[in-house]
Amino acid sequence: MRGAVPLRNTVKLSLHFPDAPARPGEKPNFSYLQIPEAGSVRRPDVAAPAGAMRELAYDLIRVLDWNHQAVGPWDPRLAPETLRRALKFMVVDRIFEDRMFRAQRQGKTSFFLRGLGEEAIAVAHAFALGNDDMCFTSYRQQGLLIARGCPIINMMNQTYGNAGDKQHGVQMPLHYSYPEFGYFAMSGNLATQVSQAVGWAMASAFRGDDKIAVAFVGEGATAEGDFHAGILFASVYRVPVIVSISNNQWAISTFQTVAGGEQTTFASRGVGVGLPALRVDGNDFLASYAVVQWAAERARANLGATVIEFVTYRGHAHSSSDDPARYRPADDYAAWPLGDPVDRLKRHLIALGEWSEEQQGAFEEKAAEEIRTQQTQAESIGTLAAGRHASPAALFENVFEEPDWRHKLQRQELGV
Repeated sequence: MRGAVPLRNTVKLSLHFPDAPARPGEKPNFSYLQIPEAGSVRRPDVAAPAGAMRELAYDLIRVLDWNHQAVGPWDPRLAPETLRRALKFMVVDRIFEDRMFRAQRQGKTSFFLRGLGEEAIAVAHAFALGNDDMCFTSYRQQGLLIARGCPIINMMNQTYGNAGDKQHGVQMPLHYSYPEFGYFAMSGNLATQVSQAVGWAMASAFRGDDKIAVAFVGEGATAEGDFHAGILFASVYRVPVIVSISNNQWAISTFQTVAGGEQTTFASRGVGVGLPALRVDGNDFLASYAVVQWAAERARANLGATVIEFVTYRGHAHSSSDDPARYRPADDYAAWPLGDPVDRLKRHLIALGEWSEEQQGAFEEKAAEEIRTQQTQAESIGTLAAGRHASPAALFENVFEEPDWRHKLQRQELGV
């Protein structure tokens, strides 16, 4: 309006820059994490509407209590033999990753990531899903392949890019592709796997199939547009998909608050598009299994998608190119209040009288020896530094149906 008095702010404007609660040289600080008692969070009916369970996006589902007992409505009541199998897969996963990380440090491969502290999430999915349910993974789900029976030597060959690599050296280390094990070709681009998983699951529904899909994404990648577009499609079309967010607190060197974790939970992003959203202790194998099973049952009943946030902690560097000592306290993983997933499941089995420290030690020794043997076999074929590599001709295969002149010329220049 002409002549109106212009409005003025009552305070000087400024921006808020979130930070981590502790930095190198400081004491680890996890006071921001609210941990309810195990067994205290209700378990809704699988067919309940999303609006009737909104509080689950802000709570934390836990089954194992501080005395290593399984309690509450989410206890899946798995047989001890099943729990032992899960524990063994988690141990094998951890030993395998440690060996490959050391191999990277020795110059035998270019790149590697460890999932230390996140083993329960991958193995819980493997146990709760069918082997032909398709998983669109991120970097720390190697345990899925191990639990589904993928030969570890194949994973080593892919890491080394040697002549035994079934992907013929065209993918980065860890970027596995095993559709026969329900493991879709991994993409290093952030959050693209969400829209890919939603599309795959939509195709399954179009066919009238019974297979569902799972998309794995880190909490940092939930800030990407692909994530939001994907969960919106999943909600609108009631897609049989699970979107699993591994909130391991750090996206490379950026604390989870930068992606929005200071203001709300990452599970709550599902609430915004009308999806059931649950938040679970990702270091509790039983709770993780129960929540994935619940979401899978819902998807198979044609009730649509679920968003799950697994609260965990990245116990190691983001990758072999990262140094976490530059941005967080050195002893923070040991101080993580939800503990270590392998240790917690081991202690639960011991409390049940179904396992012992002696059995644990013996299995770890046996698993380490078997993995060393497979590593020796893989390295006899070749590593990045030496030996037989995949043929460069693979670079030109399965790319274009009809190669153009530039494609042909490049191949001729390589002499393949």
